[in-house]
Amino acid sequence: MWERQSGARVVAPARPRKLAKVPFVELADGRLQGVVSSGSDIERVYVSSIGAGDHAYSCSTNNNRPCGGARGRMCKHLEALIDEAILQFGLDRVARYLRVDLGAAPGGGPEAIRALHGPASTAGTAAAAPVFSRFLRHLAYLELPPTTAPLPEMHWFPPRWAAR
Repeated sequence: MWERQSGARVVAPARPRKLAKVPFVELADGRLQGVVSSGSDIERVYVSSIGAGDHAYSCSTNNNRPCGGARGRMCKHLEALIDEAILQFGLDRVARYLRVDLGAAPGGGPEAIRALHGPASTAGTAAAAPVFSRFLRHLAYLELPPTTAPLPEMHWFPPRWAAR
C-alpha cells in the first residue's frame, strides 16, 4: 500500500540521541555522512563521510579545510559519526549500508565499523557542500513556529488523513 503513496515512511530512530556532537547524520549518496561539531571551537563544524563498499573516508571543515586528525586513519569526527549513525539507524542497517560483514570482524558490533581501513577520499570532500546545505535546510525547519498549516515547499506531501 505505501508504495503507491507520494509520502515516504519515516523510520523512527533506533535509540534517542543527543544532537550536540553530531547534529546531522544520513545514509545517502552511497555514503554515511553528516555534520560533526568541533570539540575545540564552537564556530566550527566538520562534514565527515565514509563510502559504502570501498570505505573511503573524508573529513573537512565547513570551509573545506581538511581535518588535521584524518591523516592516514579515521579521525575522532568520523568515529563520532559512526556512533551516532548506529544510534539513529541501528547497527545492522549501518553495517548493511556500508557493506561491512559484522560476523567476520573480531568482536563484531560497532568496533567492526570503527575499524574500517579505507583510503582517504576526495569524493567525500567534494560532496561536503551538498551535505552541509541539507544540514542548514534542516536547521531552517527548526526555526519555524509550530503550526498545522502546510509548508509551501512541502505541498506535495499528502495530508495524514488523506491516506486513510
